[in-house]
Amino acid sequence: MRSGNPIVPFVEGQGIMMLDGGLATELEARGHNLDGELWSAGLLLDAPEAVRQVHLDFLAAGADCITTITYQATVPGFSKHGLSENEAVDLMRYAVQIAVDARDEFWGDSVNRKDRLRPLVAASIGPYGAFLADGSEYTGDYEIDDDALYWFHRLRWHVLADGPADLLACETIPSKREAMVLLRLLGESPGRWAWLSFSCRDEAHLCDGSPLAEAARACDAEPGLMAVGVNCVPPAAVGRMIDELRKGTTKPVIVYPNSGERYSAAAKAWQGDPPEIDWDDASADWVERGVSGVGGCCRVSPETISGIRRKLVD
Repeated sequence: MRSGNPIVPFVEGQGIMMLDGGLATELEARGHNLDGELWSAGLLLDAPEAVRQVHLDFLAAGADCITTITYQATVPGFSKHGLSENEAVDLMRYAVQIAVDARDEFWGDSVNRKDRLRPLVAASIGPYGAFLADGSEYTGDYEIDDDALYWFHRLRWHVLADGPADLLACETIPSKREAMVLLRLLGESPGRWAWLSFSCRDEAHLCDGSPLAEAARACDAEPGLMAVGVNCVPPAAVGRMIDELRKGTTKPVIVYPNSGERYSAAAKAWQGDPPEIDWDDASADWVERGVSGVGGCCRVSPETISGIRRKLVD
């Protein structure tokens, strides 16, 4: 039996749920190489302690929810690197346990419990295009049908849904049809909550061209969906995106944009200088527009999350 929406205690108790920032890019900023097809998931093999430390740093910065390093962790992806299905599944479970252990370590210190609610762990589920590592996660243009897409996601979904994470985070979803596949899987997990966060090509459309409001509307009837949102989008576009989401859903809305730089899928690199962003004013505007959760995605550091929390909560 599904208990109450996990975002509600944070909204009722402090006005907002604070999400974490860019886990993978923070690890990259600390000197870890993420150039391979496994991206951040490769650090489960190479540097799990570094992953735990970044989780702890985001918690210390004020995150009420941390996401696991499973965004690009899939059985087919690990299989390409010589791992068996059982080994791949064990690594995904390990990723969740790293985050849970970090949260429990943080919460075990009474100093960290002052004026805080117990933080949550969200098991990250990235799009099919992240596994392909060919840039299609930014277009949603996949050469497989919905049934094949379902079977691609199904094993990872159930591994994570059956684990100790508090919720599932479907992130950077570029197409309405992939969202519908993930909602089908959520329907197979009646005791679970999840959020679904889209990536967009402009302020009103998903990467595949579907209207953002229409995609949000298609999500609205799913009882296990705790929130709908956008992530890894430019901060300057978030305000309009919130308005579009609100046209389609009555569910809580969450937003966690990137730092505003442009990512080149071909070069697999962030390009240009980050724009000047007043995160205090921006996040206050997003709350004014009715969001229930705020955080950051790529290249958003613990320091930025700390500043947003001071503005919105403390």
